[in-house]
Amino acid sequence: MRVLNVSEVTENIKEMCIEANHFLPEDMKCAIQKAGSKEEAPLGRQILEQLQENMEIAGKEMIPICQDTGMAVVFMEVGQDVCFTGGFIEDAINEGVRKGYVDGFLRKSVVKDPILRENTRDNTPAVIHYSMIPGDRVKITVAPKGFGSENMSRVFMLKPADGIEGVKSAVLTAVKDAGPNACPPVVVGVGIGGTFEKCALLAKKALTRTVGEYSEIPYVQELEKELLERINRLGIGPGGLGGTTTALAVHIESYPTHIAGLPVAINICCHVNRHVVREL
Repeated sequence: MRVLNVSEVTENIKEMCIEANHFLPEDMKCAIQKAGSKEEAPLGRQILEQLQENMEIAGKEMIPICQDTGMAVVFMEVGQDVCFTGGFIEDAINEGVRKGYVDGFLRKSVVKDPILRENTRDNTPAVIHYSMIPGDRVKITVAPKGFGSENMSRVFMLKPADGIEGVKSAVLTAVKDAGPNACPPVVVGVGIGGTFEKCALLAKKALTRTVGEYSEIPYVQELEKELLERINRLGIGPGGLGGTTTALAVHIESYPTHIAGLPVAINICCHVNRHVVREL
């Protein structure tokens, strides 16, 4: 049994919140640079160049990449041989988010109640997803999610008879309906299977996959490639102003489901697809 003080979790999450909001991961930076070299529309190329310039300024000046510094989504993969000490782990996670957003001078965008709308003033609470894994390590993924793109996400409860063509139609419908509102170029996370809530969680987790890495399931990999190509033929383009780069990647995760259902969730993320991963 490995003993881990929750203060270590707090300090790491604080640093991860600040890092995620100032520096895009290398996979996203490379994807935007690659898109800029391939974009056919002059205005689209100009926008992609501006996005790259924005990333450089954010890193050099320690200014957030986007003014919407998001609601903190935290994935906790906890080894079954880990014992947390020094406090309640959920309090420690939220304290890390609080310190990151307050000490990092990041915008606080969370309200206590969805109807009453009073700001919590420290961007807590985070949305936390726990899973148990073998071993004595803890893997933490912090993924601040802005709501311009989050608001464009969808869940479709398809019939089994809709099959793979129904899945394709659902994804394309979600992206077309989002149009410029999701701040393209986007990354499209897709969850297929499970239940209503499980497919949405799969879609969210899919956004944290490294851009350029495809599913290990052959037909899913082909589906990812086909959907990316079809999305980029929609003509929405960078900034929604036209072009051949509407999406940088389509990531699909699947899970077993019931004989009577085919749940599909599409979680769209703008080009500021922030995620930082650390293992303790």
